[in-house]
Amino acid sequence: MTMRAKPDELRAVPQAEFTLRVNGREYPLRVDTRVTLLDALREQLGLTGTKKGCDQGTCGACTVHIEGKRVLSCLTLAAQCDGREITTIEGVGTEHDPHLLQEAFLRHDGFQCGYCTPGQIMSALGLLSEGRAGSPEEIREYMSGNICRCGAYENIVAAIREAAGDHDEAL
Repeated sequence: MTMRAKPDELRAVPQAEFTLRVNGREYPLRVDTRVTLLDALREQLGLTGTKKGCDQGTCGACTVHIEGKRVLSCLTLAAQCDGREITTIEGVGTEHDPHLLQEAFLRHDGFQCGYCTPGQIMSALGLLSEGRAGSPEEIREYMSGNICRCGAYENIVAAIREAAGDHDEAL
């Protein structure tokens, strides 16, 4: 004989209250403790530039920066980010004043379908700030966690090299 729990006997889902600091703004949240940063950004804050690709940390489409470091938001719990500075693609340049890396992606056609582009740009910004944009091989190595199903890798590398100041190879 199977016993069924009565509605008042069901356990409540644990909730967490915290504040996300995203692109210079503060967002107080109360969500399930199991909510990922990716889902909080997209579903709670409406910041849909960060993409859900594999939801397993293998494609890089969800890359954001936390305290200036590249992070896969699908593998990070939102509650772990309480009070930490988060930067998403929405915090990088604007339509009328794009970041130089965004301009380089446009010039070099560093995207085709565009789905992976926000994660690629966020990862490339991290790579540039880490000083790891040396040779094309080095760029490929440090960008290897970002998958482009369309295969725009050569153009992505060219855009990153241009943004890093290597104009001879990039043009």
